[in-house]
Order: sequence, then structure tokens, then C-alpha cells
Amino acid sequence: MATTSTTLDSPRMLPEAIRQKIEAYIPRYPSKQAVTLPALHIVHSYLRCVPYQAMKEIAEMLDLSPAEVADTMSFYGFFPQAPLGDVRVWVCRSISCMLRGGDELLVHACKSLAIEPGQTTADGKLTVEFAECLGICDHAPAALADDGRVFGPLDEPGILSMMAELKKGPVPPESL
Repeated sequence: MATTSTTLDSPRMLPEAIRQKIEAYIPRYPSKQAVTLPALHIVHSYLRCVPYQAMKEIAEMLDLSPAEVADTMSFYGFFPQAPLGDVRVWVCRSISCMLRGGDELLVHACKSLAIEPGQTTADGKLTVEFAECLGICDHAPAALADDGRVFGPLDEPGILSMMAELKKGPVPPESL
């Protein structure tokens, strides 16, 4: 009799230590579904992205469909499926930043790096994205790196200088 392959038969993407971290959250929540967001954060911290295979494994652990995990991912927008650069930076395009040239600075930054917004540089050092609002309007036009560095007010030379600094890599939290 022939057997079909299941997800359990295929190699796992998530190591046992990550699976255990996710499973440790289950008793703390009223349902397994409620653990979806913490699980996504755990996987994202480990892989810097949440690929489809990881989504399937999260779904399996939480007795959900992969579509339910994907729904949570797409709602929050913090969990890319492709790997990010060593540093992720958001250039703000809220009304305050837009009125002071934020959109043009985003285009200028991406052009200088030979990427489009949402992409990662070929060397894997930097992912540049836009944000609708960073909440730092007093620095408009502004940018925020995922290691906590705030940049602004920016101009064309300033954004190029920022990109060069960010490509050096993240700074440790204690140096901020």
C-alpha cells in the first residue's frame, strides 16, 4: 500500500529549541490560535523572516491552517517571507515627512543602492522599506533602523550618509 508524504515527513525548518519556545506560550493563552503572533515573533527573531515552510510548521503546532497564520502575518506586515538585510530601515512617508521630501528621499536612497523599496541590497547588508508613519514627525523627513537608530531631519546627502552608516551593520543596544 502506498503512503503519501505529509509535512511531518519533510525536513523541518524550525529547530527543536524554537519549537519549544513556541510551545511554552501555549499554556499562557486561552487558545492555541492566540499564540500565532508570539510564534511569528519567535520565528522572525530566529530567521529574520517567516518563510512559507515556517508558517506551515507554526500552523501545525497550533492546530491551524497555514492560511490562518498567513492572515496574521499579512495583517501586521512586520513579518517578511524573504530574508532581510543585516539592518532593516524604514523611510517615513507620512504627511509630515512627505511634505518635507520623504518620498523623494526614499527614491533617492533606493536608486543609490540599486534596489526598490522593500528589497534588500545584493550584499545582504540593508533592507529599505517605507513606513506610513514612524511617529517621529519632529525629525521629518525621518527614518528608523530596526536596531533603534533614528535619523532626521534628512536631506539627499544625509540619506546617503545614513545608508553608508547602516551598511556597516547593526549597533548593539547598549551603544544607543
